[in-house]
Amino acid sequence: MFSFDLQHTQNVSALLEQLSVYSNEQLNARPKDGGWSPLQVLHHLILSETLSLQYVKKKISFGGPFETVGLKSHWAGFLLRFYLNTPIKFKAPPMVTTEKLPEYSTLEAAKTQWLAIREEWKNFLTTLAPELHNKAIYKHPVGGRLGWKQLYVFFATHTKRHEKQIFKCLGV
Repeated sequence: MFSFDLQHTQNVSALLEQLSVYSNEQLNARPKDGGWSPLQVLHHLILSETLSLQYVKKKISFGGPFETVGLKSHWAGFLLRFYLNTPIKFKAPPMVTTEKLPEYSTLEAAKTQWLAIREEWKNFLTTLAPELHNKAIYKHPVGGRLGWKQLYVFFATHTKRHEKQIFKCLGV
């Protein structure tokens, strides 16, 4: 049912592999014009996926009714994907901002955390009650209610957007 997750997990692994050639000092260096270091960007992505999982677990624990995935959630997913593919800079939601990111980290720590949350997502979706498979439970702060597929498309698009930021910061 949730095989679309495989591609994003492969992309995450590929990104982590590409970053393994850099030292932790390089990965912790902030750009001269300000902003996040490459590792802070990774931690932003990890935090986004972690908080998203916490959110859907909490929503499900409260019970329904939940909105069925339909045109509205597909449209929300499309708009969010479009928005993330623009070059326009925008402010991160308060729960995933600089204050929530480590000042210094290692690639190994980030990798361990990211792969652990990916595994948690996999386990969560594997055990998700069938009656929830077509529900738009997740509410993105900008995009609105998303179904599971739109959520994973958001994760993939969000990662791609920040991947550009990471490599720009590294001078690539």
